[in-house]
Amino acid sequence: MPSSTIRSISITVSDDDAAAGLPAAAPRRARASRRKAAARGVGQRAVLLVARWWPVLLLLPAVALLLFEASRLRASPGPSPPVSKSSLGRLDPTTRLVHGLREPCLKFLSPKGIENLVFPEGTRLNSVVKRIIYKSDDNDYDTYHSDANSTYLLQHAEATRFNLFTGFQTLPDREESFKVNETINVHCGFYSDNGGFKISDIDMRYMRSCKVVVSTCAFGGGDDLYQPIGMVNSSIGKVCYVALWDEVTLSTQESEGRVVDGNGMRGRWRIIVVRSLPFVDQRLNGKIPKMLSHRLFPEARYSIWVDSKYQFRRDPIGVLEALLWRTNSTFAISEHGARSNIYDEGKAIVQKHKATPEEVEVQLTQYRKDGMPDAKRLHGLKALAEASVIVRELAPVTNHFMCAWFNEVVRFTSRDQLSFPYVLWRLNMPGINMFPVCTRRDLVNSLGHTRKVKPLLTQTISESSTT
Repeated sequence: MPSSTIRSISITVSDDDAAAGLPAAAPRRARASRRKAAARGVGQRAVLLVARWWPVLLLLPAVALLLFEASRLRASPGPSPPVSKSSLGRLDPTTRLVHGLREPCLKFLSPKGIENLVFPEGTRLNSVVKRIIYKSDDNDYDTYHSDANSTYLLQHAEATRFNLFTGFQTLPDREESFKVNETINVHCGFYSDNGGFKISDIDMRYMRSCKVVVSTCAFGGGDDLYQPIGMVNSSIGKVCYVALWDEVTLSTQESEGRVVDGNGMRGRWRIIVVRSLPFVDQRLNGKIPKMLSHRLFPEARYSIWVDSKYQFRRDPIGVLEALLWRTNSTFAISEHGARSNIYDEGKAIVQKHKATPEEVEVQLTQYRKDGMPDAKRLHGLKALAEASVIVRELAPVTNHFMCAWFNEVVRFTSRDQLSFPYVLWRLNMPGINMFPVCTRRDLVNSLGHTRKVKPLLTQTISESSTT
């Protein structure tokens, strides 16, 4: 066929044929457009609703929280019930699993073995420190009583808790106190006769007679006094049990029928009444008998400190053998059961409201400045201690350690767990036995605190208002 004929052929395509052969794009676009419009309408309505009702939306969670707290208050009990005394008098040994076998936490001598014990001759540890001199008002009278120094020391005392009991330890004094020499000259409480912590002459004579002492304290009407148990008959005449109270605690105990006899005794405890406590903070007052037993009992060879919330339940001579003599140690203290790091302990103290964030930060900032490491172990020992039971030989080396520790709790917070690692790190004292928590639990029955301590400031204000 000629090409001209082919070019003249025309093909007619109807609208129906086009609709059948091509996709239906137009209807889909229409439906999508309607969906988008609907979505925009819903979004706009939601925005309008939020704009209109936002105060109600904010109020609803607050109301829900208020109702929740109200229900908690209704469900909470009234005053806390008294502490259970179920563990009072318990003597059964505390045990632990070792390689699948249950063993006692504290391997104790038999009563016959304790009876045959002989005290070591002198200290068993060869230490650099041989002699310790305690700074006092008499030693530094000229230095500390010039007009210029009086002004400086007054400002220093206002910025810290140092006073006439502690002496006024400056930062250079503090740095000097951590130097380990044959003779140590250090602040260690009892700086001045006007500093407070007054004890009668009769009681002081008794305290000088003690060679081995188990001590505790309760100030501000604090805890009850629990009688020690578990001692061997042969130890009874060799050990002094001394409880230091203030007049508030004495009157509190007597008002509840717990009377001290004419010899100053309550059961096995000799009650020593202390007057003119030097600190407003009763926790800090409690550090004096806890840390300065070498100053209170100058003739004693050994001391065992027990917090007032505990009942001591082991023979003291047996404890000395198990924790000091057997391990060739001069100082024994429990490891901390919950934490190992000084900076974690600082966070825990703040979280539990046991000290303010500001004072903890001041202390830890100083420790960081001094180069205190962020370590779980120091000189091979766990960095943190739980200081409710302290067993020690009253030797110059341990006395130096306790003086430095005491000055830290005066300078910073009274939370002694926070300052112990620092003193341990700085002094690197030999002869420390840090025993596990289960050993501490074997030494004591835990009864908890029985009443809230009355702050000294409240008492002072009430007394001054009546005069």
